[in-house]
Amino acid sequence: MQIGLVGLGRMGGNIVRRLMTKGQHKVVVYDTNSKSVNDLAADGATASASLEELVRKLDAPRTVWVMLPSGKITEDTIATLSKVFESGDTVIDGGNTFWQDDVRRARELKERGIHYVDVGTSGGVWGLERGYCMMIGGESAIVKRLDPIFASLTPGLGDIPRTSGRDSHDQRAEQGYIHAGPNGAGHFVKMVHNGIEYGLMQAYAEGFDILKNAGIDALPPEHRFDLNIADIAEVWRRGSVVSSWLLDLTASALAKNETLENYSGFVEDSGEGRWTVNAAIDEAVPAEVITAALYARFRSRKDHTFAEKILSAMRHGFGGHTEPPAHPDAGQKK
Repeated sequence: MQIGLVGLGRMGGNIVRRLMTKGQHKVVVYDTNSKSVNDLAADGATASASLEELVRKLDAPRTVWVMLPSGKITEDTIATLSKVFESGDTVIDGGNTFWQDDVRRARELKERGIHYVDVGTSGGVWGLERGYCMMIGGESAIVKRLDPIFASLTPGLGDIPRTSGRDSHDQRAEQGYIHAGPNGAGHFVKMVHNGIEYGLMQAYAEGFDILKNAGIDALPPEHRFDLNIADIAEVWRRGSVVSSWLLDLTASALAKNETLENYSGFVEDSGEGRWTVNAAIDEAVPAEVITAALYARFRSRKDHTFAEKILSAMRHGFGGHTEPPAHPDAGQKK
């Protein structure tokens, strides 16, 4: 298939490469960073110097995947596309957009005959190698038409054992993607996914902080342990019930630098945790762990512990996120 892709950053560029190598799709690319465009053109993509040129290079019905940070830049890009698109064309938003914005955009674009698909995309900077887990919202017919695109991006079955009793369920799920429902459903599911991620990361971070402080002077001598936390992270990867990709990333970071002194402990939140907590409030669902994990990130910007450095290491590992340096007035706990 032919598709346009706008936004060639940490994930967008690799999505293009995976589409071309795994599915042999033809991809027309655009980014304000001309080097990113030229690099992908050298790999086989078709370059364009503007959104308008990108659209001109696509055959109808056109499909353009927007992979940009949520907010104004995505809003402006989709608004520009809507002015040069024709009836029957499709916009895909694969960023971390707030799901209610998807509902509004789909309604507005439908008035012009333009289709809209929201794709919650997980895989971070490792997607080119591992594939992307996708949660999709949109019209069934449009999602079905775009299935070759989604199928090329997924991890596939891999070596994960198949789940017993799934014969009557949608087989796309075990490939790594689902049609979650109408517009907004894809990003809603991804939002909750990221809220859960906050809680998982916080649990690991707190646990390793407890291990690191097991030898402090405040404890009786016989209750002190000088633990090798890099080895603990590694052994937990092997047969433990708490093994996970997040633990893999933690073990890798600790193996390289057990003190994690290269991380400030200042932990950003990209929005999904807040939206998940707000959804829990709207639904009157208690979400104590996710809420506490979100608040811990707020606190990290004033007072950094080893736990926050663990969080920073995980965020850098899966998404290439670089936390800002610590504020000179911020407290530092060893």
